[in-house]
Amino acid sequence: MSAMEQYLSLKQKQELALKPKMLQSLKMLALPILELESYIKQELVNNPLLELREEKDEDDIDEANFAQPTPESPTPIEDSDANASHLETLAEAQELTDILDNWNEYHSGYESWSSDSETEHTESLIRYEENGKEKFLEQLYPLELPEDETDFITELLDSCDSYGFLPKGYNIHNLAKKYALTPERAEELHNIILSLNPKGISARNMAECLLAQLTEEQKQNRILVGLVSEHFENLIHRRYQKIASAYGVSEETILLAKEQVSKLDPKPGLRILSTNAVYVFPDVTMKLIDGKYEIIINDHITPNIIISPRYRKMINRGYFDKETMQFVRERINSAKFLIKSIYMRMRTLERVSLSIINHQYDFFYLGTGQMKPLTYAVIARDLGVNESTISRVVKHKYAETPYGIYAFKDFFTSTAGFDDDYQSISRQKVKSHLIRLIETENKKKPYSDQELVELLKAEGLNISRRIITKYRDELGILNSHLRRE
Repeated sequence: MSAMEQYLSLKQKQELALKPKMLQSLKMLALPILELESYIKQELVNNPLLELREEKDEDDIDEANFAQPTPESPTPIEDSDANASHLETLAEAQELTDILDNWNEYHSGYESWSSDSETEHTESLIRYEENGKEKFLEQLYPLELPEDETDFITELLDSCDSYGFLPKGYNIHNLAKKYALTPERAEELHNIILSLNPKGISARNMAECLLAQLTEEQKQNRILVGLVSEHFENLIHRRYQKIASAYGVSEETILLAKEQVSKLDPKPGLRILSTNAVYVFPDVTMKLIDGKYEIIINDHITPNIIISPRYRKMINRGYFDKETMQFVRERINSAKFLIKSIYMRMRTLERVSLSIINHQYDFFYLGTGQMKPLTYAVIARDLGVNESTISRVVKHKYAETPYGIYAFKDFFTSTAGFDDDYQSISRQKVKSHLIRLIETENKKKPYSDQELVELLKAEGLNISRRIITKYRDELGILNSHLRRE
């Protein structure tokens, strides 16, 4: 069994060990706020014990309707088992009532939710510039890879040119040694990158790029495989007869295969370089108040739910038969789980947000615009939770800050190099310095990448020329020759 197979097998066993409710709770943790709203709406439909808080409170309900048994009302059950069941259900209802009351108190400062709030939500959407490379790497989240493997993949991707290819002669195994990975595992991780959409990113040559884009069925076609792996040059120069002779087939067969090859992308990297604008509703607002950050969980768009007053009063008086009582208890348990999961989501978002602010002190409190290297593992250790929990919290979540809207993942940056004190330097900091140097350079004699390396070194930042070139390309800054005026 390969290392990859072992990894997937272990992951599968871990998932199977989780209880269904735990999996559901983790799912809710990962939901963006607008999807959470839809989820709660559906729960309101499925659970008759839950309803929206109306303007009238439960005290406005005529209790006389439940004061005495009516001919239509079941007679309360008096046997000991039924009484025990009733008391258990009543206790569960009271627990849920307390939770909901606290929930409603939390929301007391917000406008009540209504089904007509869709327009308000739309007006609250904020424009966010989404980086193509970061979006590409988000596909790795479900794999829950260790930090060293994630860093390996990130650096491998950063080494690619604008077309998505690794430099000629690039040695993946040398990079693997840096992260203490076996050559076999390095190749497995490389194949994972090649399989992400768009397929073929990080290929070492054109053949590897195009082969990664073939379907499993297409890979069974020897002519199709041969066209992209052995005869690509002949193909682009239209030497169809030469290819046909090599395979002992007609030229028409080669032309048919060519049609399939023409649908492949020889430059997949161009598809992840663009920055796309999306509109999001921030899950969290990070607000500086009296010199200290306060975290506001923007869950006010979710329904202001309560347990039905009618059901609560009927439970109190025991107007259910044994079978109905069992149904009510199941619905109460479902409601408890829903509310507690929402609370867990809120609390986890708050704790993660505060931890991020603490670790990115310069960015939030000093307004430097620079972020330090930060990983999921650091926040996980800080909060005493699993790294996968942080991954779920961060995924598709956004924060409104005094400096604009940020995806949670924007606060996590890997190391681009080291300063003179051997402290890690974030990518964002390097890019900030690059922009400053290039904006102030002599336009008639712009800095070369090597000169930029030396200038940054003089400022105490030890960055390789390769990194400078890569970040310059990501920023859309031309080389020194093309910048010259």
